[in-house]
Amino acid sequence: MIGASPLKARSAAPLTDQCFPNPCYNRAICRSRGDGYSCFCVPGFQGERCQIEVNECVSQPCRNRATCVDRVGRYACLCSPGFTGATCEVQINECQSQPCLNGGSCHDYVNGFSCTCMPGFQGDRCEIDVDECQHQPCQNGALCIDRLNGYSCDCSQTTFTGRHCETAAPPCTSQPCFNSAICVEDKGNYTCDCWPGFKGRQCEVDVSECSSNPCLYRGRCIELSWQSLYGSESLLPDHYDPQQAAGFICSCPPGTTGTLCEEVVDACDPSPCENGGQCESLVGRYVCHCSPQNHDEFLYGGQNCSEAMVGCEGHECQNQGSCSPFLSDGHHGYSCLCPPGLTGPLCQTPTAFSFEQKGYLLLQSPLVAAEASCNITLSFRTVLPRAVLFQRDSGGLVLGLELLGGQLTLSLRREALAGGGEGGEALQLRQTLELPLNVTDGEWHSVKAVLEDGLLSLRLLDGGVCQEQDCESEARVDGTLAGADFPESPLQNTFIGGVVEAGAALVPVPAFIGCLRDVFVDSQLVVPEEWLSDSAVNVTAGCSHRDRCQDSPCENRGQCINLWQSYQCRCPRPYESHDCAEEYVTARFGNEDSQSYAVFTITDNPGSDITVSLFLRTRRQAGLLLVLVNSTSQYLRLWLDKGRVRVQLHNFETLTSESAVNDGDIHFVSMVVDHEHMVLYVANQKQGSVEVRTVDSQMGDVVYVGGLAEQKASAAFGGYFKGCIQDLRINGERLQFFRLDTPVTSYPVELMANVIAGCTGDDSCSRNPCQNGGMCYSMWDDFTCTCPPNTAGRRCEEVKWCELSPCPARAECHILSQGYECFSNATFLDDSSVLSYRGNGRIQRSLASISLSMRTRKRHAAILHAESGPEFVTVSVQDGLLFLELQSGVWEGSSTVSLSSRRRVSDGEWHSVHLFMVSPWAEASRWTMVLDEEAEEAGTSSSEGGNLDFLREEVDILLGGLGPEAGWSLVGCLGTVEVGGIALPYYSPSEVNLPRTQEEQFLRTSPSPPRGGCSGGPVCQPSPCVNRGSCQDLWNLFNCSCDEGWAGRRCELNTDTCASNPCIHGNCSVQGLAYKCSCEFGYTGMNCEEEVDVCENHLCAHGGTCLHGVNKYACLCAENYTGPYCNDRVEEIPWYIVVNRNGRPKLPVSVCGDETRNYTCFNAGNCTERELSCDCLPGFTGHRCEQEVDECKSNPCLNGGYCRNLINKYHCVCDMSFAGDNCQIDLTSEGLTADLLLSVSLVSVVLLLALVSISVGLVVALNRRATHGTYSPSRQEKEGSRVEMWNIAQPPPVERLI
Repeated sequence: MIGASPLKARSAAPLTDQCFPNPCYNRAICRSRGDGYSCFCVPGFQGERCQIEVNECVSQPCRNRATCVDRVGRYACLCSPGFTGATCEVQINECQSQPCLNGGSCHDYVNGFSCTCMPGFQGDRCEIDVDECQHQPCQNGALCIDRLNGYSCDCSQTTFTGRHCETAAPPCTSQPCFNSAICVEDKGNYTCDCWPGFKGRQCEVDVSECSSNPCLYRGRCIELSWQSLYGSESLLPDHYDPQQAAGFICSCPPGTTGTLCEEVVDACDPSPCENGGQCESLVGRYVCHCSPQNHDEFLYGGQNCSEAMVGCEGHECQNQGSCSPFLSDGHHGYSCLCPPGLTGPLCQTPTAFSFEQKGYLLLQSPLVAAEASCNITLSFRTVLPRAVLFQRDSGGLVLGLELLGGQLTLSLRREALAGGGEGGEALQLRQTLELPLNVTDGEWHSVKAVLEDGLLSLRLLDGGVCQEQDCESEARVDGTLAGADFPESPLQNTFIGGVVEAGAALVPVPAFIGCLRDVFVDSQLVVPEEWLSDSAVNVTAGCSHRDRCQDSPCENRGQCINLWQSYQCRCPRPYESHDCAEEYVTARFGNEDSQSYAVFTITDNPGSDITVSLFLRTRRQAGLLLVLVNSTSQYLRLWLDKGRVRVQLHNFETLTSESAVNDGDIHFVSMVVDHEHMVLYVANQKQGSVEVRTVDSQMGDVVYVGGLAEQKASAAFGGYFKGCIQDLRINGERLQFFRLDTPVTSYPVELMANVIAGCTGDDSCSRNPCQNGGMCYSMWDDFTCTCPPNTAGRRCEEVKWCELSPCPARAECHILSQGYECFSNATFLDDSSVLSYRGNGRIQRSLASISLSMRTRKRHAAILHAESGPEFVTVSVQDGLLFLELQSGVWEGSSTVSLSSRRRVSDGEWHSVHLFMVSPWAEASRWTMVLDEEAEEAGTSSSEGGNLDFLREEVDILLGGLGPEAGWSLVGCLGTVEVGGIALPYYSPSEVNLPRTQEEQFLRTSPSPPRGGCSGGPVCQPSPCVNRGSCQDLWNLFNCSCDEGWAGRRCELNTDTCASNPCIHGNCSVQGLAYKCSCEFGYTGMNCEEEVDVCENHLCAHGGTCLHGVNKYACLCAENYTGPYCNDRVEEIPWYIVVNRNGRPKLPVSVCGDETRNYTCFNAGNCTERELSCDCLPGFTGHRCEQEVDECKSNPCLNGGYCRNLINKYHCVCDMSFAGDNCQIDLTSEGLTADLLLSVSLVSVVLLLALVSISVGLVVALNRRATHGTYSPSRQEKEGSRVEMWNIAQPPPVERLI
């Protein structure tokens, strides 16, 4: 509504501000409009000047019969019972508090609930437990116990059983069994099943487990069935259990433990013994054995080894005797521990004595027992392997200890006549013990011999020797040990070191030469000071002996044997004489390549066992060493074959050594024939053995050494021997070539031809064997060459060509048997690069192979081609595969060999190729192709062909093509090609630094040298890559490394298809080499360039206007229509209801958006940042606030009241008999006064007058509708984003892009 007249506004000059002072009420905003003003009301007010307070309850917002209370700009709802929420829209869930008890299920109602109870419960809330015992189900006076949804009967106080105690109880009900035994019924009777530990009919008897006294060491036995001890005896459990009453527990005395007290407590844990003492645990106590080792320079004693023993302070022990302190009853003392050979309290008395010559020591003792006994211990030192240590004669019973072969032997024997006269039988007793140890090494040894109680024993007391060997022997003596009855001789004689000459019972053993000490005879120590002078013969006190071998008298590794007063040398071969100083003279055979041999005659009978041994030195691989000849044949041969020794017996059995002996060193060779077995040794290492027939060597047989008399016979076994032989022996008998100063026995030599003494070698350098300027140095029967630089070989015949750098820098030198060759790569580009070769006419070898390495990308090219008449060979690449075509050795029925690879070779990589004849020695053979060393994938031709010998001379070999202008030229690289192992060189003689000396060569005949190395074309010059791609040269092939976003062989394809932002109204995603647009709401098309017209097929009816939204639309309905699609007609207001003719309040609209797009918010809606969306005032909804909320939809008016829908509220028009916001007050109720009735009457009159006024106002309104309320979009755009809209049902402005 306009606030001032437009005419007056035009006549007024100048124009005045219509909004000052503010004509609008209730904080409304005034805006001038040229000839008038407009008031913009705050929420809660309306009218031309916002002077009318809006009744928010008119729209009846409260639901579920709630009462609406109007406030300024808002309302409040007083909810009916059972509802809550701002508009009482939420029904209260009375089950939320779980009112039903005992698992009952709750069912919610409006303002109430009900409970469905579980079985056994009842009541409104299932709070009552049903008593199942009220019907008394238990019989025979039993107690009924009520339970949850059930009951149970307690029959314990009755003699009945069963669920209802209805059955008479069995005999076991009275529990007749004791000690918790199990009662078992048996036909009206019962038996008791006792627990372990009890017995008896009723298990009343306790089994006594302690009756056998099981506890050891006086432990106290406690039975588990003794119930009275429970609670007082700590070893028993806390509570008595008859089921666990079997068994017993032992209460152990101190110092013991275990189930039966069988374990003695270790009183030594921890050990109370100090200073290294060893603790011994006893029952209830311990004993400390103190350490014999010093601790802190003291020995300790006492109960705990804690007291230092000082008895040795100031001791007087002599002769290095060690003092041993002791502690006895608190008193300190000492004793002297004497070293061997000394005795006495202070070790002052020596016990050693010696025999420097034949003698003895006689000890006599009385015979005190019927049976003989003896206990003798002594220590001795000697080197004689045979001697008497002691011998005792007890009435004809002789016990003797001797050294026999260096070993101890104890013998017991008796020889006497039974019957006491002639003709009686001799009673003999012989018993012998031996210890298998050599004790004659000049060191001290101790031995103990005992005869007692019929047991004879011998024991060696050397601790160090006896740790690993058996040093003790004993045996039971068979027969009586009683001696003969000699009343005239009541004494028994014991001889030490020797015996007297007389006495038939004594064995003739040499006397002892050496030293004795610590001799105990029947536990009595023999001291030199105490024996009688006439009982010792040639006995000297003490032991002064000098080892004769200390001066090393034996030469040449001879072994010295100490003979106490002299020595003996055991000489190793080939040495002899007393001191091993003389060596057997070596015999030289084949000096200066002469034919030499020697002949010996056997002068004894060697027999069937033969041993041949000798020292041998040679450098020859073959030669006859030795032959044994009898009158009929050569029955034994020994010769060299390929540097190894061979031996043959009877022309049949043969042995060969494993190792060679022709290295110029001295080797000891022996051959043994023993009991039909023959064994060969080299350096005492067994080389082999074989079974042989018996051999019989006799006197008169002949031995040939170095060869036979006939040259032809020697040649069968490698010819005459060249080398040296020394110390040749057969069965220990020498075959002496030259005499020694020391006389030795030898078979006589019959003949020596060209055999000289000594072992000098030939002068091998006299023939100047070293080549190429090498320096010769003589060795024994050999030479060595010191070669000049870059030469090698035994005779310097090998020149190290490659160390002389004969090849150009880019080539690699390969050594050949007679020279060298330069291997390199060559690049072939076109027909002009083809090379030609020919043989030099001196090729003799068979050409049966072709080897090459290649690299190309060309699919069709010739690698090698040659032809001579009908014969030809071609190696080519066809369709990327390698082919061999060969026609050679033309004969009837011959065919062309054709062979191809299985894999392509035109890939730009290096490939090695080997083509060869399967049988190169044959006239014709199949050919094989091996590619890249893959032998498993090798291919073999089906047909046969000849070799390549036609290429030896006068044939052009083309490399890299078929010739000028012939096509098929190779574009790529080849390594050096070999035909039959002979290279096709890329370098001419003038291009190498040294001449090629090999006999067989192929020569390059093409004038132009090849292009060295392997280089491809300039494929990256200029770069074929676009879009900043980087070109990589892959040898005749290029590869483009593209920047991010580009692909393709030349980087011509854009992979980042979203880089140009093709999606106008959407998000771009890369899909391979394409892209995909995810459009924003309201747009479509490949690039989201098309705006979606959501109103294109809208369903707005009855003149409704379609409003664009986000991916949807809304309908702005015409007057008198509503609903989402304007399909619902607004209910007409009844005639009897007075309506304000001013109509609904005029709410402004807002034009929102930016320079690209705008849209309109209706009904005072405000613009938002959300696309095509508005923030609506209360009472309006829709994304454009185009729909008014129907507050009457919930029928809030009670008692037949009519609901009028207002903005954000409703208004109830009540019946005459009701009043209140929701017509909830009954006016006919008691308590209403007559004044109220009068007021109602007056209201009725007023309503009648209002009806008349409405009729008049309707006519006026129709007249105004024709001239007021028009809408101009251009006017709205001109006046701003917020203008006044007179009727919400008017059509909106057309939306369009600006």
